[in-house]
Amino acid sequence: MSAFFSPPPESFGKFFFESARRLCDIRRKPMKVPFNRISLEGSEIRNIEEAIAAGHLQGDGKFMKICEEKISAMAGAKAALLTNSCTASLDMAAMLCDISAGDEVIVPSYTFVSSANAFVLRGAKPVFCDISPDTLNIDASKIEELVTPRTRAIVPVHYAGVGCEMDEILAVAKRHSVKVVEDAAQGFMASYKGRALGSIGDFGSISFHGTKNVVCGEGGALLVNDPKFRDRACFIREKGTNRIHFVEGKIDKYTWVDYGDSFIPSEILAAFLAAQLDAAERLTSGRVAAWNYYYSRLSELERSGDLQLAKIPEHCRHNAHIFFILTDSPETEKELEKFMKSREIGVAQHYAPLHLCPMARRLGCASRPLPVSERLSKTMLRLPIFSSISRAEQDFVCDCLGEFFRGKRARRALA
Repeated sequence: MSAFFSPPPESFGKFFFESARRLCDIRRKPMKVPFNRISLEGSEIRNIEEAIAAGHLQGDGKFMKICEEKISAMAGAKAALLTNSCTASLDMAAMLCDISAGDEVIVPSYTFVSSANAFVLRGAKPVFCDISPDTLNIDASKIEELVTPRTRAIVPVHYAGVGCEMDEILAVAKRHSVKVVEDAAQGFMASYKGRALGSIGDFGSISFHGTKNVVCGEGGALLVNDPKFRDRACFIREKGTNRIHFVEGKIDKYTWVDYGDSFIPSEILAAFLAAQLDAAERLTSGRVAAWNYYYSRLSELERSGDLQLAKIPEHCRHNAHIFFILTDSPETEKELEKFMKSREIGVAQHYAPLHLCPMARRLGCASRPLPVSERLSKTMLRLPIFSSISRAEQDFVCDCLGEFFRGKRARRALA
């Protein structure tokens, strides 16, 4: 059995036997904890076999419709359009916002490149905003000072599945008549003041990449929160054609009507995702339980000043997509990362701030310092977290962290 997959529920007998064998193995050799492990719901293979038997492998199949209905209901969106990646859904959102050359889009610097690149591809200039030191989300209090007559959109990124301060962001957007595109790549099954992330702005983008909580390998969805944009979003997803009207029986021949690209996923990916969506609550609750256990175990290290933990606002319901710690310096982070990897624990840093990247210099948007993004990008470390992580694995991670910081305190005392 692969170390990167947890077995489906129906193989309980085999799972029990394998678990016992693994416990014996752990006693014979050091534990290995991967950064991520995909959890299978149980019907992924059955769904894929059904799609193959039906002879429909392209988009617009049974499972794609099932997924879109489930996502729309879970997210509370007017419409959900399945895409072949979250990046693709951001590309679609940029087109729906009619972004063009000379426009500006406000985006956090501490994010994945797609948050900015989708708009750069339409000719816009990204205007980078700093982040909050508690959540690593865009600092909503700094957005309005970045607005100019050329601003066309604000892109809040819900880092680690914790909602940005959307009320403040929406108020700024309303005052200046700009669109809000939520990058909720990490935000599926999380909410802000009771509203699902991705359903609050004009458009929302979700990811089902293999590293996310609910997965299909490569995949995403565009949430359309104003019904008037639904048809145009479908045209853009289908290479700029009105094929959706053909599929719905409204026309007998489709044609080219808008900008677009091939953003629709295959039925194989949709079949896999449909099974994962059935288990979304279980997968999320497993991660939240793991997140809470880490927080409880590591709070003592925070109280002793060894590290800093994330702060979750009371009005946010997070999905435990990421558990990160902040160290006191870049040097400590590097030492800790090396130490943890020597114990075969999968830890990882995250983004390089976009305003410091070569492409930002090329675009002429790298001049302003963003101190919080620059500091935290060098002191943050992500710990292993997935729905099937065991308490033994988490205890091993926490014990190793404790060992590292005790040693660091002892060396400091002798200095």
